[in-house]
Amino acid sequence: VQLQASGGGLVQAGGSLRLSCVASGGTFSTHVMYWVRQAPGRERELLARISWTGAGTYYASAVKGRFTISRDNAKNMVYLQMNSLQPADTAIYYCAADRAPHLDPSKLDYWGQGTLVTVSS
Repeated sequence: VQLQASGGGLVQAGGSLRLSCVASGGTFSTHVMYWVRQAPGRERELLARISWTGAGTYYASAVKGRFTISRDNAKNMVYLQMNSLQPADTAIYYCAADRAPHLDPSKLDYWGQGTLVTVSS
């Protein structure tokens, strides 16, 4: 599965961004989809996960209530709507995929190239 994320950019604190990720080369609907971020000098942090059908989601406490993950299996797309962004959200954001649900990002099989989100104060 090949993944390509887009939608990052520079936003002021309190603003919103929507990240998109398109998948190709595999059966999208059989993969759990993830958004993971990595800030400078920090380990990768799993932010959100969505089940094969989209019926089940998981959010890290740092983003719960502010970020929303969704998917469109007909378009092979996964999204991350990010609201109330803060400078601490500045990071490279990656979409990832795996056939199983995980909480440890090191276990994920497929990764996109990442898109940079910068939140200014």
